Amino acid sequence: MADDSSSENSPRDAVREFPTTPGVYLMKDSLGRVIYIGKAVNLRSRVSNYFTQAAADDRRTAELVKTIASVEYLDTDSEVDAMLLEARLIKDTQPRFNQDLKDDKTFPYLEIFIREDFPRVEFTRMPQSRGTKLYGPFTNAKQLRGAIAVLQKIFKFRTCSLDIEDGDERWNWFRPCLLASINQCTAPCNLRIGREEYRRDIARLRMFLDGNKSRLLKQMQKDMQQASAELKFEKAARLRDEIQLLENLNLRGDLEEHAQPEVFYIDPKRGMAGLKQVFKLPELPRRIEGVDIAHLQGGQTVASLVQFIDGLPFKHGYKRFKIRTVEGVDDYASIREVVSRRLRRLDKEGETLPDILLIDGGKGQLNAALAAMEAVGVSPPLTLSLAKRDEEVYVPGEAEPRRLSKHSYGLRLLQYVRDESHRFAQNYHHILRRKSTFER
Repeated sequence: MADDSSSENSPRDAVREFPTTPGVYLMKDSLGRVIYIGKAVNLRSRVSNYFTQAAADDRRTAELVKTIASVEYLDTDSEVDAMLLEARLIKDTQPRFNQDLKDDKTFPYLEIFIREDFPRVEFTRMPQSRGTKLYGPFTNAKQLRGAIAVLQKIFKFRTCSLDIEDGDERWNWFRPCLLASINQCTAPCNLRIGREEYRRDIARLRMFLDGNKSRLLKQMQKDMQQASAELKFEKAARLRDEIQLLENLNLRGDLEEHAQPEVFYIDPKRGMAGLKQVFKLPELPRRIEGVDIAHLQGGQTVASLVQFIDGLPFKHGYKRFKIRTVEGVDDYASIREVVSRRLRRLDKEGETLPDILLIDGGKGQLNAALAAMEAVGVSPPLTLSLAKRDEEVYVPGEAEPRRLSKHSYGLRLLQYVRDESHRFAQNYHHILRRKSTFER
């Protein structure tokens, strides 16, 4: 820790000596009381902003700025460490100008369901009153989601809402989601990891969240050496990789890029159950993919594919496409190209088809997708299209669209997939348009 308690230097002067690394800063009044705690990716840059005329004039910071007598900092290894340290310090210190975070359940928390056989980790704004381990509240929801995604790559915990019981042999035949395929979850849903080993991973996660990173790294080093001595080379290699990820956690400002999009108004479980009931599916549709087309000025066409797993967006499964074979504006031909390319890639990589493929559009767009599947010789999954104007659902083999209740959880889930695919396509559209403008 460093401070500017010397009377020779004002807080403004002291900040010039702050490092440009991540960390947490603590502002104090003339009596030495901590009045505000914040985090930063670059301590010097962030804290110096408080000593500008703009901060003195801004109604949100004016009173704080007038009260600052000294500033201290705690540097951290990464933005993730800074975010967790900030939450712990605010909770313990309860500074005056962090008042809004006190006991306010609308702020986001990280919650671990420690009483479950295979504890899940969740982002929540409505924490349970008992039976869980709670971290927070945090000041930035998107950064917390990003931190969860990053930590999942290291500790490989589950974030799904499945009720997994140890020893239940039915899970032997359960198909894990894609998080297992990309090595971000150890798939207790398929009993690929035992209860005790999984809970050891959760214990490591909790040790990190509690601020004991150095002790955790020493313990993991010891466990790795023991596994190697016992000729458990796969376990030793996994621990080696996790240690490297933990040591290189410094993301330097990219934390929000890891965040999964947030579902605001649907219940994922009820959404999947609703779709199963409406379309008489044999099982819950665990993986849904959505396709949308967007057009650039001048006729260039792009497409997006988004992926939802267990009713929630899975950002790592998102894809962008530049349409290669279509001249001008032709949504049907563009859909045929995108669906064909997607199915061929899944086949090449040995991946399964989604449970539901959702096309943004009406009957014509649906028929274009079905034609693409027929052309490549694929037995189609449940393929639907959702028309935005009247929110009608077109189903293969049915002459008239279905009108689901506007309160239907299944419709809400389809709408979210459709809207997310549209947002992602438009985002790609804007990226290319800006690129085209700069290249002129």
